[in-house]
Amino acid sequence: MLKRKIEQTLLEWKNTANRKPLIVKGCRQCGKTFSVLDFAHKNYKNVVYLNFFENPDYASVFAGSLEVDNIVMMLTALLGSTAVFEAGETVLVLDEIQDCPEARTALKFFRIDGRYDVIGTGSLLGVKGYGKEPKSIPVGSETVVDMYPLDFEEFLWANGITDGIIDMLKKNMDTESPVPEALHNRMRQLLLQYTVVGGMPDAVQTFVDTKRMDEVLQIQRDIIRSYEDDMVKYAERKDKSKIKECFQSIPKQLSKENKKFQYSVVKKGSTASRYAGSLQWIEDAGIISRCYNLSITELPLDGNAKKDCFKVYMCDCGLFISMLEDGTQYDILQGNLYGYKGAIFENLIADIFNKMGRKLYYFHKDSGLEVDFLIRYHGECVPVEVKAHTGNTKSTKTILRHPEKYHVHQAIKLGDYNLGRNGQILTLPLYMAFLLKSF
Repeated sequence: MLKRKIEQTLLEWKNTANRKPLIVKGCRQCGKTFSVLDFAHKNYKNVVYLNFFENPDYASVFAGSLEVDNIVMMLTALLGSTAVFEAGETVLVLDEIQDCPEARTALKFFRIDGRYDVIGTGSLLGVKGYGKEPKSIPVGSETVVDMYPLDFEEFLWANGITDGIIDMLKKNMDTESPVPEALHNRMRQLLLQYTVVGGMPDAVQTFVDTKRMDEVLQIQRDIIRSYEDDMVKYAERKDKSKIKECFQSIPKQLSKENKKFQYSVVKKGSTASRYAGSLQWIEDAGIISRCYNLSITELPLDGNAKKDCFKVYMCDCGLFISMLEDGTQYDILQGNLYGYKGAIFENLIADIFNKMGRKLYYFHKDSGLEVDFLIRYHGECVPVEVKAHTGNTKSTKTILRHPEKYHVHQAIKLGDYNLGRNGQILTLPLYMAFLLKSF
């Protein structure tokens, strides 16, 4: 069974006094239902489970009065002996809660009542055109946490890398000392495997159990197909084809030299006014993340972001690779990256940063100055350059030479080499990106 960080989040929530109902939000098939039910059965005497996607009839329970006693009466009548409600001993799990807006409204009443814990999961919460909006969103009566596919650290756990080994890597980074060669080579190998497998639980489990990359690829492409089916099924009629066109343009967007998202690449002559809502739909569904260009390299990063100038990355690097042509997996595992190498490793680092909870930013000027990512690190704005192998850091060096103009005093270079330092630039192996945790 895959170890997930959401387990600790759920435990911390349960140990919080006067806790509110919890909503676990994330893209389809990232493991929400499995993790929530596993936690529920381990930590509660009674688990009452409703899946509104599989059983739309359950919504009728919430069609009348939303008083807790009425809902309990209706559920015990509907489910019989499988629905046991004991104060302090029962958790109600509302799976795919976006399919029953009234159930989300009811969270307010469960919060006030306080006898039973409630956990909801949602894949398409707030996505335009999906279902009906709740009559009343329970503002202040719910806690929302985001869940992602497995991140790189969770992938390492799945492949036998212990916390002790990760602590050793942290120590190497803190002391800026090279990683022992055997461990360094193993981590490089695992990073390439993560690049092609990504973090979808079904894909990771299949990889761990069988190492069959053809089966992994089939799972990933089935997931991509299910996302496209959602776009056609749930989006508003006028948006269906535009959303799919936006989504399918992502590999082409990232293969360009200038990776800024361009609506004209989606369809010749297209504009933001025609396609911006479609791109937003895909982002709201948790499939992509945007990386915004900064006007200046200063904190606060979000305050200096240009909202109309951005790149788009897939939230899961494995799904991105599955959208490329056959044979790409083999090339990556062999270290032969050809023309896509920049896009592949940028999307990999975007995946790692995004799953850490980092918002994504880059810096580009018309003069040609460009830095792949900028992060808040140890309270400073720090440029991060991503290099597939070697490569110069001309833009970063220019920025560091002019601290009075750019307000930057240190930088990080991620690449396929061991740890070291050259003046103000800390060089880290790509696999250490997940350790850049100090905000």
